[in-house]
Amino acid sequence: MKNTIVGVDLAKHVIQVCLFSNKTVQYNIDMTPAEFAEWLAVTNSVTIVFEACGTSNYWKQKAILFGHDARLISPKLVSAVRQNQKTDKNDALAIVQAALLPDVSFVRGKSPEQQQLQSILRLRELCVKQKTATGNQLTALLAEFNIKASTRNGGLKKVITATLEDAENGLSFEFREALSAAWQQYLSILESISVYDRCLEKAIEKHADCKKLLKIEGVGVLNAINLYIALGCAELGTFSKGKDAAACIGLTPMQHSSGGKAKLGSIGKYVKNGMLRSQLITGAMSAVNHAVNRKAKTKKDIWIAALVGRRGKKCAAVALANKTVRTAFAMLTQGTEYKADLVEA
Repeated sequence: MKNTIVGVDLAKHVIQVCLFSNKTVQYNIDMTPAEFAEWLAVTNSVTIVFEACGTSNYWKQKAILFGHDARLISPKLVSAVRQNQKTDKNDALAIVQAALLPDVSFVRGKSPEQQQLQSILRLRELCVKQKTATGNQLTALLAEFNIKASTRNGGLKKVITATLEDAENGLSFEFREALSAAWQQYLSILESISVYDRCLEKAIEKHADCKKLLKIEGVGVLNAINLYIALGCAELGTFSKGKDAAACIGLTPMQHSSGGKAKLGSIGKYVKNGMLRSQLITGAMSAVNHAVNRKAKTKKDIWIAALVGRRGKKCAAVALANKTVRTAFAMLTQGTEYKADLVEA
């Protein structure tokens, strides 16, 4: 069964399995998750291709555990290949057809450790959005009563405390109770963010590869974990070069070449993980500000200062973020440590 390819379309309650062998579809049937797990255990080693989606990492790990060659493929590619209407059977067949295309780039999978780190990051990201939304809502509602919150003099906390304590501002008891509940919810969100930050700081200590990325300029705990996950440390070699990783993250100019003429534009507006790119550029901007406001200590500081003089801080931050990804890729693939090239005295 070495030439056998199995396309698997995952759903919540049904798993569609299409087995292709000897240039023929042998069967294309649906199974329950329990039946599919049993099928993995009793079937001889084959190549199994999953469409990258929810639970695909779990089933890939399960398939590898039973000795199969498991891979993930882009759902965008499967959608482009699929013929006829969208059904489970057509999706499973399209996965097989897409896997048979030449030079297919399969999606890297994540290890259980990476999945857990990513889950904490996603929980934190949601809380940050909720914090912003709740804070903006409280500020706007208070403004309706001409009670203006400022970032100075205690900010929103002082304004809400003073509003609740002022018995002569004409606000009803019901509104005060609702405002107090909203404020407690806001404080609860802040506490949750602090908990997630502590969890990430503790988790990074258990990952040596992740921890050593902190030595790179502009890389903190969040960026170190993001890079560790994005560069696919569980499957080194997904990217053959660091510049490919930077391009995938969206830190290189978009290319639109035709007729032998290369045309480069700006960096793409839409990328797979806009949050990652935003955080990398934010961290790089911090490093750029430090580099231009102090005497150069490393050759990278000199490079940053020269680039800022030519193109400005924003362009320099994007270029530094690009260099950061390529440096991190080299460190993770080659097992090296980052050492800044100091300026000779």
